[in-house]
Amino acid sequence: MLKVTLLAHTPQPERTVAAAAKLCYSPASIGDVLEGLTEEKTSAFVDMLTEIGHESPIEHASFTFGIEGVSRSLLAQITRHRIASFSVQSQRYVREGRFEFVLPPEIEAIPEAKEEYLRAMEEDQRHYERLTELLKQKHLDAFLAQGMEEKAARRSAEKKAIEDARFVLPNACTTKMIVTMNARSLQNFFAHRCCNRAQWEIRELAEQMLALCLEAAPALFRHAGPSCLNGPCPEGKMSCGRAAQVREKYRAMQEKAAPKPE
Repeated sequence: MLKVTLLAHTPQPERTVAAAAKLCYSPASIGDVLEGLTEEKTSAFVDMLTEIGHESPIEHASFTFGIEGVSRSLLAQITRHRIASFSVQSQRYVREGRFEFVLPPEIEAIPEAKEEYLRAMEEDQRHYERLTELLKQKHLDAFLAQGMEEKAARRSAEKKAIEDARFVLPNACTTKMIVTMNARSLQNFFAHRCCNRAQWEIRELAEQMLALCLEAAPALFRHAGPSCLNGPCPEGKMSCGRAAQVREKYRAMQEKAAPKPE
């Protein structure tokens, strides 16, 4: 099951961004650039950056997420967002014993399709285990013949075996990762992946990440979401045709996260 945790972020991310903006537009020195940045002035600086399209100061705030229960298929999509850092659990070093997998909702909704899918997962597991054992024995024999101590030989043989056995694992196989993006990259990520036309799994991930960002820095992500949130839909004839409903959904998320007056 997809789960996202906000592990860390720049302390006072909005104030950091506001300080960078202040330095750009005032004679402030580094020593006093943080002075006078009240909550109101910080929010005003962040809003100004959005209004004038000056996005580089936003890069000074970064957010680190722990992500689990997502498919290797999603991994191929998220790593296309290149201004980011990724650490992914390795199938070379971690054996997939009874691997977990993502079950697409459209397949789950059809009993016959679900049965076929689950059967395929079971077959993949059997092939993976059988290949691992065959390869492991071959490598173990070779390492022992070289004079390697048995315990070390077994450990090395398994590592080499799963390097190749993993090739039969499906895209559905789940993985875990830690991802760090700066706020500007995150806003770009949300613009593309919160869109109704994004693939369902990465859209769900983006929505969970956005909810966490809104909790941590509501002013900084006040306008974050799919592109149609702040203008016309850029998809043209490929539009989902539901821009009004999409805007309502994300406005509700923003309002929920907005600071409440005391």
